[in-house]
Amino acid sequence: MKPTDLRGILQYIPRFREKTFILAVDGAIVTSENFANILLDIAVLRSLNIRVVLVHGAAAQIEALAGQEGVKPSNVDGTGVTDAETLKLALTAANRLTHEILEGLSANDLRAACSNAIIAHPMGILGGVDHLYTGKVERVDVELLQTLLAQGVVPVIPPLGFDGEGRTYRVNSDGVALAVAEALGAVKLIFITTTDGLVQQGQVIRQVLVADLAKRMQDAKAFVGTKQVSLAQHAIAACKAGVQRVHVINGLVNEGLLAEVFSNDGIGTLIYADEYRQIRRALKKDLRSILMLTKDSVANAELVKRTRTDVEKNLAQYYIYEIDRNPVACVALRPYPEQSLGELMHLFVSPSHENQGIGRRLIQYVENRAREAGYRNLIALSTQAFSYFQSKGGFVECSPEALPPTRREEYDRNGRHSKVLIKALQAAA
Repeated sequence: MKPTDLRGILQYIPRFREKTFILAVDGAIVTSENFANILLDIAVLRSLNIRVVLVHGAAAQIEALAGQEGVKPSNVDGTGVTDAETLKLALTAANRLTHEILEGLSANDLRAACSNAIIAHPMGILGGVDHLYTGKVERVDVELLQTLLAQGVVPVIPPLGFDGEGRTYRVNSDGVALAVAEALGAVKLIFITTTDGLVQQGQVIRQVLVADLAKRMQDAKAFVGTKQVSLAQHAIAACKAGVQRVHVINGLVNEGLLAEVFSNDGIGTLIYADEYRQIRRALKKDLRSILMLTKDSVANAELVKRTRTDVEKNLAQYYIYEIDRNPVACVALRPYPEQSLGELMHLFVSPSHENQGIGRRLIQYVENRAREAGYRNLIALSTQAFSYFQSKGGFVECSPEALPPTRREEYDRNGRHSKVLIKALQAAA
């Protein structure tokens, strides 16, 4: 979906209006060419009355500044020891970035303000090592942030915290974003990084339940690099703290933020806190989703072409698989009660949701519906996915003679020469 497709965006507006999104932006993204586009995306979010808080990192800038000054920082990401020299670098780098962000937001007619909403205290001595000026979030000044948000102001929060004595500490920006998301009851925490999402064994994880992500984290080699590990850990913590959805996206992708928020497929990794999945009967409002989902498969001759009128006429036969209220797959069950037979048709799973067992779940669902109707057999016709039906669905090939007369006429007429598959339905145990 193009982010400019207003019809696609429209379905999300009631869900997100007056809700809070936390955007955690890597320092390297702030100074990238695409950050101007991210600011435009933020302007779109604000125009839809979505409240936005922007938390930024500064690791890349601290490292660059240290190189310019010929010093070696004790740490750049706010997790190790922060000595006085490194704190000085962090203050300079963070303040410069905050200023750039405020300038950019102003250029897009957005009101913004830097706040001292992060109250921190020293991380202290861990494993016998004094972490000096590294801090951790003690609490978030919710009243201050809520006041700014209520006035339509975008709070910009640097990776710095302050104690009651006026001392400043370097804090990890992922931890700040987590604390702010929890304190404000945000519905989304979006990490905008330089990678395409959470990557495991060279593959981007597109969607994952938080419990499954926690299991993956038990493998020491699950995620390579301290940043990936940090993102995964903070995503898990955010979901457990009540944040409904956590996203990890590549901030170098033009219009990526809008594509992640306002499309079924997204561009990065979605971590969700509940099994917000369901299979339901299709409604009239789903007509467009069914046609859009299956468009490419129809073009590739994997599925028979069906017009909007065709689908609407037989809508009662269709079922939708949803994740987070977004249709990602569909299937249909065509009845032949005289032959005690059902036909599984129009099975399709969005490419972004493949290899998650959704196709098998839909096959099982249709099987159960056919059993409930008292059918003895289930058939499926396929030109390209017949091996899938055989290996995953338990179907076996049979002769076209097994088709009901009306269906056999269609079969002969369309000339697709599909393989005819059948499965005997036993009563559920």
